[in-house]
Amino acid sequence: MESGKAAFVFVMAMEVLLSVCPARAAVDRPNVVLIMADDLGYNDLSCYGSKTMRTPEIDRMASEGVRLTSFYSGSTVCTPSRMALLTGAYPTRVGWTGGVVGYRIPGEQGLAPQALTMGEVFQDAGYKTGICGKWHLGDTPELLPMNQGFDTAFYIKRSNNQTKKLWRGAELVADPFDNRRLTEQFTRESIAFIKENRSHPFFLYVPFTAPHFPAQGHPDWKGRSSNQAYGDVVEELDSRVGEILETLKTEKLDRKTIVVFLSDNGPEPGQRKWASAKPFRGLKWSSLEGGTRVPCIVRWPGVVPVAQESDDLITSIDLLPTLAHACGIDLKSVSEASPTIDGLNVWDTFILKDGTEHARTNLLYWNGWAKLEAIRVGEWKLYLREVKEVVGSADGPVLIHLKVDPAETTNLANDHPEKVQAMTHLAVQLTVDIKAHSIPLGNSKASR
Repeated sequence: MESGKAAFVFVMAMEVLLSVCPARAAVDRPNVVLIMADDLGYNDLSCYGSKTMRTPEIDRMASEGVRLTSFYSGSTVCTPSRMALLTGAYPTRVGWTGGVVGYRIPGEQGLAPQALTMGEVFQDAGYKTGICGKWHLGDTPELLPMNQGFDTAFYIKRSNNQTKKLWRGAELVADPFDNRRLTEQFTRESIAFIKENRSHPFFLYVPFTAPHFPAQGHPDWKGRSSNQAYGDVVEELDSRVGEILETLKTEKLDRKTIVVFLSDNGPEPGQRKWASAKPFRGLKWSSLEGGTRVPCIVRWPGVVPVAQESDDLITSIDLLPTLAHACGIDLKSVSEASPTIDGLNVWDTFILKDGTEHARTNLLYWNGWAKLEAIRVGEWKLYLREVKEVVGSADGPVLIHLKVDPAETTNLANDHPEKVQAMTHLAVQLTVDIKAHSIPLGNSKASR
């Protein structure tokens, strides 16, 4: 690992093992399993209102933890969403200028090696780290997961429509892989990782490719849903999440493991016939709510209260500082070579701690081409520039009261000019800071 990244001062021993929860022994650090679906819409799970797909395992997970209803992915497309999740930073802070690896971003570019990742944070804290799924943060060796904080990696480099190669570390496992069985394979590898590391704290990142197009049902699920191949893929995904949760129980790790399930962005436009972000408008690539407001569930038996729902504003960049805190990892001594972490610690919200204020009050929105288009503050969202799907945005700012207008149809800018002014000013302040404290994309070609 690079010396810049290693500039962490972890007070391990007795101090690092902080008392996150009085119910847990100080020497017992929790494991983390971070599961991410690909292009899953807000309304694609039955616990989020789907009437066309059955997701009993994820529904059960929600009943055993907290279901977030104002959770936002790190971006509205794949690559920057993963950058945000793993670094705790807005993707423009780590060099993203639009598009995804393989589509505007060439394969020799990706997440810069000096950007600190969640894998490295846990690795430096003594955790075993693994990824089973889709990487999509650069194709060349120095940009791959093995050099970004993951001890083991079973992965595809890009989306399942962009590559046919499946890798284990630097070894090519399949060419072509069977797209119908990727979810099964990633699950099997995840289960093997859990069993292998059951006696050691671990961080497991499982970025599934499902239900990203092409949606092709596994032979055991084909035709089982009422929503064609897309539904078959989502229902298999649900079952595989259940297998991972069951493994944790079988291995007696259930009460020692934080599990988070989320999606990387909203539905793919080509899958809009089957996928849904209701009650929100907008799809993948869009700064409308449907592009980035996605399902997220957090579960830790005995610590996170069961059957809870939170409508507090939370985003995937908050997961790095939040999970680090929950595991007793100190993030105060972040290397100067790494960009600022924009994420906030929202652990008190997850555990419903009395007498505390929710940490996050605002959020910036970029579209898939890295154009800043909106800001949210509390229950209000302000469109700062023209957005095709937002009526009136060509004539000036559009102010939406999200709590009463989730479909974003009514402009209240003229009724609240003071909000428009204050939100515009805040957006400018935040973006100036991002520009001043950012790094470029990693570029393996330029370094040769």
